[in-house]
Amino acid sequence: MNELVDRLPTPSVSVESASETAEDLAREFDARVLDSSRMAFHVAYSVLRHPQDAEDVAQDAFIRARRSFHRLRDRDRFRAWLARMVWRMALDLRRGDKNRRSREEKVAVTDLTPSHEVQLLEDERSRRLWSAIDLLPESLRLVVVLTSIQEHSVKDVASLMELPEGTVKSRLFTARQRLQELLR
Repeated sequence: MNELVDRLPTPSVSVESASETAEDLAREFDARVLDSSRMAFHVAYSVLRHPQDAEDVAQDAFIRARRSFHRLRDRDRFRAWLARMVWRMALDLRRGDKNRRSREEKVAVTDLTPSHEVQLLEDERSRRLWSAIDLLPESLRLVVVLTSIQEHSVKDVASLMELPEGTVKSRLFTARQRLQELLR
């Protein structure tokens, strides 16, 4: 029996080639993260409206993505995969975060110089817009955030969300109509 085992070809994968593969995988992941980091933050921020929470969710998503990257079959879809992961994680955090609203609503109104008044008006306008965006269904909200706020093309959003371009255009049109109604 030992003679048969001795005649078997030895596996061609050595420790060095396995480490090179891991290094290549790590380099590819790092490159994709650099390309997607702003998108991850913006997706999280579109749900949470709090920069520190959005940064935390994006970081947690990168950690999860790193652990699972080797199992991702179609690496060309990394951005879409990451966006969905960030979106879900941000929604989970928002559902469980009762104190978020109190942090957003604490506005120090101590010195009302003209620049502070302008800033307060801009903040109020932004808050109204984001409140209206929050009232949209998730499918419309994501399209609005990616196209209108992050300024991605309809083609890029369609690819990211794995939808036909016509569907993205339709959702964007519907979302804009609803936002107009909500902001009146």
